[in-house]
Amino acid sequence: MSADGKIVRTISDAMNTDLPEVRALTGAESRVYNFSAGPSMMPLDVLLDVQTEMLNHKKSGMSVMEMSHRSKEFVQIAQEAEKDMRDLLKIPDDYKVIFLQGGATLQFSCVPFNMFGGPLGSTGDYLVTGQWGEKAMQEANKYGKGVAACNTKATKFTTIPKPSEWKHTEGAALCHYTANETVNGVEFHSTPDVKAPLVADMSSNFLSKDIEVAKHACIYAGLQKNLGPAGCVAAIMSPEYASGKHEQKLCPTYCSWKIAAQNDSMYNTPPCFTWYIMAEVLKYTKKIGGVAHWNELSDKKAGMIYRTIDESNGFYTAPVAKDARSRMNVPFTIMGDDPALTKKFLEDAKKVQLFTLAGHRSVGGIRASLYNGMPLKGVETLNDFMKSFMDENRK
Repeated sequence: MSADGKIVRTISDAMNTDLPEVRALTGAESRVYNFSAGPSMMPLDVLLDVQTEMLNHKKSGMSVMEMSHRSKEFVQIAQEAEKDMRDLLKIPDDYKVIFLQGGATLQFSCVPFNMFGGPLGSTGDYLVTGQWGEKAMQEANKYGKGVAACNTKATKFTTIPKPSEWKHTEGAALCHYTANETVNGVEFHSTPDVKAPLVADMSSNFLSKDIEVAKHACIYAGLQKNLGPAGCVAAIMSPEYASGKHEQKLCPTYCSWKIAAQNDSMYNTPPCFTWYIMAEVLKYTKKIGGVAHWNELSDKKAGMIYRTIDESNGFYTAPVAKDARSRMNVPFTIMGDDPALTKKFLEDAKKVQLFTLAGHRSVGGIRASLYNGMPLKGVETLNDFMKSFMDENRK
């Protein structure tokens, strides 16, 4: 493999051209289309670039996994990652960007830790439209009071109520929503307009479309869907909530947004390799056209699968209301959730390199996760398979 990466980029092209002699030069010939809800597929170009620098990153003599987080090499990686994220998402200059371990689940606690200690008190509204929003609210109740301004559990989390139906708490310290629910396949397609400081868990649709950052007090996202490997969360917050003014006294040091911001996310040793791969994903995103590219591709991929479902005359059924359908996670059932057909679908799909399509254990059925790293060809292969499976198994 050449040092300048020309050969590996040819291999990347081979993922779309199916040239076995080229794919065989690395492990690319045995890669499958992984529709997992996370960790998920990443762009092959990024993986190949990481592979070429695994042993010796930019002639430093070591892998990023071996570097000190205080070294000039890693500090440059960290600074470039933040700049690229700011550029791509048009983050206001006065907003802080931090990167922390623990993923989005730890932020379920960090939100009340950093927002329940100020003058607005310790009650937060939660727009509960799925299992993750429900978990976030439950966590808030350990440190204050989480109130469901809406809760769609009765619909099995398949809808998003109209804003006129939300019941807000007067003077709430925050209003939290999960922008995209991975388990149930529900997505907000616009920014909620609320009076309370707005908080968003954007773990599973981050970087897939533009964000109205300035309308939020805090945005956080686990990396393992659209940004890189698991083990790190990116958080963006207004100066008001990075200042510590609203922090609870019991807030653990590592959960403090203020401490993280003051220390450039390096109060302790950060997840360096995860951070580095995120930086590579961000650079790649800039190279291919920015967030607009992923937004357009997401429309194509999700539109293709939903169209096949809707035109199947009931063979496939998508449970989520059309105005709340996710572009990232597409759940569906076969012939009224027929268990035998579902099992056959999953087994036959593997024969054409389509893997990890089983629905979440709490829901069942099928779920295709179409994150940024899933190539269009993978979705086209799934779409063709769905049509042929329907033709062969329609009763």
